[in-house]
Amino acid sequence: MPRFSLTQLRYQLGHQLSHKLSQYRHYRRSRRHLLALDDRLLDDIGIDRTQALKEGRKAFWKQTSFKKGE
Repeated sequence: MPRFSLTQLRYQLGHQLSHKLSQYRHYRRSRRHLLALDDRLLDDIGIDRTQALKEGRKAFWKQTSFKKGE
């Protein structure tokens, strides 16, 4: 039977939490940058202002579901 280690569990949970917080920071930063783009740059990446606003206003913890043509 494998031994249960609180230290190992704490390390794994800490690593998962750190990774999740890093993802949230990335989502937040990316969405702020998306909202700052002008219409010409949005057109360059293939989305319009309405799509950018919809994505940019999402809560930081929500993963993007943006698909081209949405």
